[in-house]
Amino acid sequence: MTRPLEVVSGLSAPELSARLREALSNDGPALLPREAGDGSRGAAGSSMQNAAPLGDAGAGAAVPLPREVPKAVALVIETSGSTGVPKRVALSADALLASAAASEQALGGPGQWLLALPTHYVAGVQVLVRSIAAGSQPVVHPPGHFSPEAFAALAGRLELPLRFSSLVPAQLARLVEAAEADRDIRRAVARFDAILIGGQALPDPLRERALDLGFAVVRTYGASETAGGCVYDGQPIGRTVVRLNAGELEIAGPSLAEGYLGDDELTAARFHSDEGLRWYRTSDAGTVVDGVVTVTGRLDDLIISGGIKVSLGRVERLVQAQPGFEQAVVVPRESDRWGQVSVVVTEAPAAGAASAGATSTPAASADGPVVELSGPRLDRLREAVVAEAGRAAAPVALVHVRDLPRLSSGKPDRVLIERLVAAGAPGVAAPAPDPRATQAASEAPLAPASGAAQAAGQAPPAPDPGGEHGVGGVAPVPLPGDAASRE
Repeated sequence: MTRPLEVVSGLSAPELSARLREALSNDGPALLPREAGDGSRGAAGSSMQNAAPLGDAGAGAAVPLPREVPKAVALVIETSGSTGVPKRVALSADALLASAAASEQALGGPGQWLLALPTHYVAGVQVLVRSIAAGSQPVVHPPGHFSPEAFAALAGRLELPLRFSSLVPAQLARLVEAAEADRDIRRAVARFDAILIGGQALPDPLRERALDLGFAVVRTYGASETAGGCVYDGQPIGRTVVRLNAGELEIAGPSLAEGYLGDDELTAARFHSDEGLRWYRTSDAGTVVDGVVTVTGRLDDLIISGGIKVSLGRVERLVQAQPGFEQAVVVPRESDRWGQVSVVVTEAPAAGAASAGATSTPAASADGPVVELSGPRLDRLREAVVAEAGRAAAPVALVHVRDLPRLSSGKPDRVLIERLVAAGAPGVAAPAPDPRATQAASEAPLAPASGAAQAAGQAPPAPDPGGEHGVGGVAPVPLPGDAASRE
């Protein structure tokens, strides 16, 4: 049996919640939520729906949608595409409600949620599902730029005894910075019984700062394929089971997706049955010790540098453990000498925001990124990485940008960051065209700078003020071919 699939674009949270309630009870069509401008309301199969791109605007090629989906499917989520080609994940009502029930049990009961994430991503839509299951009305942060002040003010509108929210690390970082400077924001956020943090790894220094403020942060692990977070602070929730199989974390439980819409081959590759359970292959490396799950990196983020395998995820966690680099991103770059090397990309304050005489962090401006090929900052990062991961893992450059490119979920757009870094590297073949990088990559190449010297060149496109959307102050970054030494 089947039911219609409907694309819904730009609905308000209350509107989507009402439609979602119908989908969960099988009284309405299955839904595929999209960001405003990424398609239009209506049945899949119309010419407009067939032409709509996957995920964030321009993130993938146009792929036709079916008019109908299996009856069990209530929701289709297009993955963010932050690390590759987006996918359409088909979730059943049973999986969504099982996830909500497991979360409710883990958090101590039903409560009221403050929604601060886009509802076309699984973490955002799950806030609506949990609210439906709890019989409560979520308070909604306005779409667009995340404001710590607005978040704190909206927290005062929560009425139920248990209060929850769900954020990504970039939002938490802004909340922590604001709370450290404003006692009222600190008190408002500390009233939450739990703030789920997911979407990407939560750096330990940021977590410690949040805990010191009295914030009840919960580190979550999961994916669209598991209907959202299914591991809280290392503990599988509900009936979730996590195991290590041939070095890869696998997840089983009632919240697993049906598979990928229109891609039976990928579904068969990522989901399999064993020992009477259906398992999802996460492509994550990690450990499971005494039931506690630890994620150590992606199996698909390995590079070969000087003949040695290097996990970029591990390098990134080591970099993020250093003060001031909690939101840094590590991406690969081709190297004639080493094969591949790692590059650190981080946000720097705008030139006007830099304190006079400050030497700790160079200020990025509209003129473009600052590229450090040597100096105390890069030396400190290299020493921290080498001590734990070896010389092959040492980053060769540190790039400061005004705003990291981000998806609308708040997660770094790693594909675009990697392409923009590679675009200016001498001796490197030009990357394949990416619709998201077209404007930025067309800018005049920037001259490399050392230390805190400002790179000269044409100004990149103006970023979103909050850095949550779009390219945001990044132009192609020229780096040295193989100047870095490992001696």
